[in-house]
Amino acid sequence: MSRKEIQKKRIKICKAACNFTSNPLGYPRIAPAPQQSLARLSDYTQKREKMEVKKKSVFREYTEAIIIAILLALFIRSFVVQAFKIPSGSMLPTLKVGDYLLVNRFIYGIKNPFTDETLIPLSRPERGDVVVFRYPKDPSIDYIKRVVGVPGDTIIMKDKQLFINGEKVADPHAWISAPDSVLPATESLRDNFGPVVVPKGHIFVMGDNRDNSYDSRFWGFVDEKKILGQAFILYWSWDMGTPLLSLSRLGSIRWGRIANIIH
Repeated sequence: MSRKEIQKKRIKICKAACNFTSNPLGYPRIAPAPQQSLARLSDYTQKREKMEVKKKSVFREYTEAIIIAILLALFIRSFVVQAFKIPSGSMLPTLKVGDYLLVNRFIYGIKNPFTDETLIPLSRPERGDVVVFRYPKDPSIDYIKRVVGVPGDTIIMKDKQLFINGEKVADPHAWISAPDSVLPATESLRDNFGPVVVPKGHIFVMGDNRDNSYDSRFWGFVDEKKILGQAFILYWSWDMGTPLLSLSRLGSIRWGRIANIIH
């Protein structure tokens, strides 16, 4: 038997014993068994699916977290507490321009945020409450004033002095900036006003800065449905008259007013 024939016989024996196949170049290579190929394919497919599921899970978790955070913020803002900024001096000296405060949204009851109807009444506004409400002449604007009259009260302002139900009222929150300037009712309702009776379901409000407040003396009563809540605490305060991005703005922070309870 020639050497060539012996070599062919050896290759044939190796193919039979080791399940060899030949590539186009004539070199032997191992052909994987069908079961082993399926197992590898299955493992690869499972790993790929797990990676895709993991990617989808991460995206889904972030999306759900953002949606829940938005819904929670809307719920808190509509039913629990809401932040407001003081833009004018009508409530001086109680509230200053640049004060930031929180308003209790549920103290007077749980309301439908779309219709302002009270779903679950809890309490009624009382004289002395500092309330935030929708301005009757333009509901897109929010006002903050102090309640001085509740349903059934007769309100009179005589020479800057407030009378309720015929009695002179001790008004510790009122600030009269021009005590010597008294305007007649024919000229302005600021110092001489009334009498008027507060109707059912409404309140009469005034700013603490009595000589510089646009309030119920000029535009009438506030519907209780339009009350957003009661102001109860200051959480920040600084001078709005200084440039925003400046050291003077930082220096104007009123540290002593932060966390003050509003009375």
